[in-house]
Amino acid sequence: MPNGIVNFKDYIRNIPDWPKKGILFRDITPLLADPQAFKLAIEVLCHGFKNGSVDYVAAVEARGFIFGSAVAEKIGAGFVPIRKKGKLPFKCESVTYELEYGTDTVEVHIDAFKKGAKVLMIDDLLATGGTMAAACKLVEKAGAQIEAISFLIELRELCGREKLQDYDIRTIISY
Repeated sequence: MPNGIVNFKDYIRNIPDWPKKGILFRDITPLLADPQAFKLAIEVLCHGFKNGSVDYVAAVEARGFIFGSAVAEKIGAGFVPIRKKGKLPFKCESVTYELEYGTDTVEVHIDAFKKGAKVLMIDDLLATGGTMAAACKLVEKAGAQIEAISFLIELRELCGREKLQDYDIRTIISY
């Protein structure tokens, strides 16, 4: 990694047929295991945001928490976890959304955001966009506004940006 330049794709392991046949899984654990690559990924996810430019960073469990909490600390923002239904102990707002086969629900504590707060959404992967679209609706339902959404990886062929077209979307790696 001369001069802090890294090809992040070198740190993504491709695992064919996981979790089922026909799926090519993009494994981020090699990037997480390399302290310099991980640090640089966090720096890139923070690009354009400085102390005070957003009030909160929000991320959906589980891998989003890894990146979201690190970004929040680095830019001096609060971190808000968005979880699957039934995982948070206090009163929650919720949004239910469609999956390929069925539905799912994401939740956030009702007092997670100050009204009008600026929020940076973070996740490791943009695929179909359904989960992030629901998470954004949830943040807005809780009275905050989305400043931008940053992803480590985007799988362009799955057209997730279409569900997020009203937002400023940033990605580091595209496949």
